[in-house]
This record gives sequence, structure tokens and C-alpha cells, in this order.
Amino acid sequence: MFVAPDPGRARLRHATRAVLGIALAVAAAGLAGFPLPAMCGGGLAALLAFFVVADARVGGQAVTTLLLPVTGLPVLTAAAFLHPYPLARDAAFVAVVLAGVYARRWGARGHALGVFAFMMFFIAQFLHAVPADLPELYAAIGLCLAVAALVRFGVWCYERGAAPAPTVALAQPPGLRRPTTRQAVQAATAAAGALAVGQALSQDRWYWAVATSWWIFVNTASRGETLVRGFRRVLGTATGIVAGFALALPLHGAPVPSALLVALCVFGIFYSAPVSYSWMTFFVTVMAGTLYGLLGVLHPALLVLRLEETGAGALWAALAVLLVLPVTTHAATDAWIQRALESVRDFTARAARHPAGDDGADLAVRAAELDLVLGRVRASVAPLVHPLSPLRARRERAGHVLRLLDACAHQIRGLAEVVAHPEAGHDERLTAACRRVEDAVHRLVAPGTEQPRPEPEAVPDGAAHPHTERALGHLRVLETALADLAAPLHADPRAPLAA
Repeated sequence: MFVAPDPGRARLRHATRAVLGIALAVAAAGLAGFPLPAMCGGGLAALLAFFVVADARVGGQAVTTLLLPVTGLPVLTAAAFLHPYPLARDAAFVAVVLAGVYARRWGARGHALGVFAFMMFFIAQFLHAVPADLPELYAAIGLCLAVAALVRFGVWCYERGAAPAPTVALAQPPGLRRPTTRQAVQAATAAAGALAVGQALSQDRWYWAVATSWWIFVNTASRGETLVRGFRRVLGTATGIVAGFALALPLHGAPVPSALLVALCVFGIFYSAPVSYSWMTFFVTVMAGTLYGLLGVLHPALLVLRLEETGAGALWAALAVLLVLPVTTHAATDAWIQRALESVRDFTARAARHPAGDDGADLAVRAAELDLVLGRVRASVAPLVHPLSPLRARRERAGHVLRLLDACAHQIRGLAEVVAHPEAGHDERLTAACRRVEDAVHRLVAPGTEQPRPEPEAVPDGAAHPHTERALGHLRVLETALADLAAPLHADPRAPLAA
């Protein structure tokens, strides 16, 4: 919870650059003479530009950033013009939710544009924007996005020249079974219910319930993941509200300390988001309270209302994911475990054919892909290994599977390093060992079938090279871990692990 790895200081750099870019964007809006609401809107747009744009290549990130206002400003305009017409406004908000989630089928860019469109509608409600406010909002958002882009792609573009980050995805079934279609229907259902309950709680701040239901559906694939994410959302909000009483309320909207607290929260949002949804929500809640203080509307009852609206949104997200086109945790987890095993098989197949003296860049990418897939496995398994889960047998089994998959990943990383060493040579024992690993994966993904293999060639005489022995050691441990996976993967998930 408090200590998480940060390889290459990636989270630290990302969070620091975001604080720098957002601070400069808001400062530019202030120097341009925009009023405080427009500065808040522009600052939130800059935050989103850093937070949601995640294309693999820098050029793709720049294009997506350029498209943000193209998608978001029409939504902001519609929200402002529909403000006097609650029924039309509510229907439009649910439609934006449906379209925003459905857009995720087009990858990272679709996801970013969908989130930005949703948040533009949310910002219009947050600022109570009306058509007369639009020119200032357009200009402030455009200026802040431009400054954020200048910082990200000009002043501090640490991604330039680096290899693009690997991406992974599962095969997409058709129709309503397609994850984006199913989630779009679920999210729209949850948004409609959250909107109704949110308005029953407050006619002014109902949009917090819709925002809660929206963000709970981001990066989830099963009902278990969604339920755990909802729990963490409520937990982070509750602790953030307690901190708001201690930090935001005493400031009484004082500009300088409030701005410093907002900057600290922005850093916390970006630094914690990849590793802890609860911590990220905590910082979002404190930041929102501080912004309300800057706008002069913060009071204790508002913080309590925020918790009530969050609970309403989380409840409707839970109901939607349980009752509308549900996908079980077991089904989602099984799909990602199969994907992880396929990654192991693909890596060893490439390792067997790896030419001597090659730099091993392709093997490193494959190893990174496996780490990415294992991240999705952990997220999918999270409901089963959660301390509050009453399913003890499944919790033990899921934890055992995770430990074995982590062992596989550790051996894969070591093997990638050894095989790519300049002094590593070709040895038929390595080829044979890689084939055995491939066979072990085949027995896991297709039990009861055999995969014919040619007989390995004779082992050359002479002493084995140390790199060859290290590689063989990694492959032996990998083969053992794969063999041990057979019991927890193929047995009844409700039975005790010892069976």
C-alpha cells in the first residue's frame, strides 16, 4: 500500500511532468486574464491530457492530444445549451457515457477521446456552465491544452527515441459479447441509475454519482473487478473527505496554499494511479474539495454529500455489472491466464530460434509483453485474493497461480538476458529444452492432446558454455513451474488446493 516499485523512475517522471505542465497551463490562463472558473476548466483539461493520452508512440500521443478538443468541445457546448432542460441534459449525459465506453474498441485513442468527452460534460456541470460562458471556456481549454502539449512533446519528452511500450489485448468476440459493447451497456445503465439517485440526493451535485459509476468501469473486465474497484472508490473517497476536513476546509479558499495543495494532489494522482486506485481516489477527492474551496462553495455538508453521491454511483455500478450482461471473474481470469501462457510459449519459440550475437531486442519486448499480461492477470484475480473474499479455497488457489506465473516471468526475464548475451552460442540442448517448455504450455492450454515434436539433434561434444548452462537452468525452473500450474488450473476451483 505504501511502497511500490517504480522501475526507471517512470511514475516519478510522469507525475512530476504532469505537475509542471498543469501548473504552467493554469499560470498561462491566469496571466491571460481568464476568470477562476475558466482557469479550473482549463486546468482539468490539461490534467486529462496528461492522464488519459496513452498511445504507444509519441507521434500517436500528439495526434490524440490534438483530437481532444475536437471531440470534447462539442460535448461541452451541448452540455451548456442543455443546462436549462434537465430531461434532455440527462439523456445526453447517458448517451455520452454509452458512446464514450463504446469508443474503447478503437484502442488507446478511442479510450482517451471517450474519457475526455465524458469529462467535458462533467466539467460543464461542475462549473454550472451556460452558453454565455462558452467563449472563455473554449479559449482557456485550448490555451491549457496547448501549454500541456508544449511541455509533454517539447520541453520534457522523455519518451522520444525510446522503444514503444508493448500493448496486449484479448481476441474480441462479436455482438453483445464484445467487451466494449457489453461495458457500454453496463456503464450506461449504471449512469442512468446513478443519475436518478444522485438527483434525489442533490439537484446541484448529482453529477458526482454519475462520475463515480463512470470511473469504476475504466480498466475493468469482470464483475469481480468492478465490485472491488467500487469498494476502493468508496474507501478512497471516504479517507479523502476526512483529509478534506483537515486540509481543505481550514484554508477557506486562500489562493496560494490552495494552489500548493492542488499541486500536491495532482502529483499524488499521477504517482499512485498505476499501483493503487484507492490512493488515486483519495487525492482526487482532496483536490476536488480544494477546488470547491477556491470557487467559494466548500462547506462540511458538501463533503458529506460527496460521499453519499459516491456511494450511490458505486451501488449502481455494482448492480449493473451483476445484472446486465455479466462476465464472471473466473471467465475473465481464465482468458488472461491463457494469454499469459501463450506469451510464455511465443517467447520460448523465439528464444529457440534466436541467432547468436543478436542484441535480443525482440526477446526483451516479448518479456515486457508477458509482464504486461501478468498485470492484467493480477487485476483480474484481485477480487479472488482480496482479504475480504469469503471464498478461501479460491483465494488460496488464485494466490498459488499468481506465484507460479510470477516465477515463470522471472525465469523468462533471466532467459532473455542470457540468450541475448554476445557470447551466447547455439546449442541443441537449448532448442530441445525450449520445445519441452512449449509442450508444457500446450498441455496446459489444451489438456488431453499431444503435440508431435521431431527428435532433438545430438548434443555436440565438449564443455558447455556457462551461458548455456544458465539458460538451461532457467528453462528447467520454467518447465517445473508450468508443470505445477496443472493442478490449480485444471482442478475444481471450489475444491481445497491440497486436493
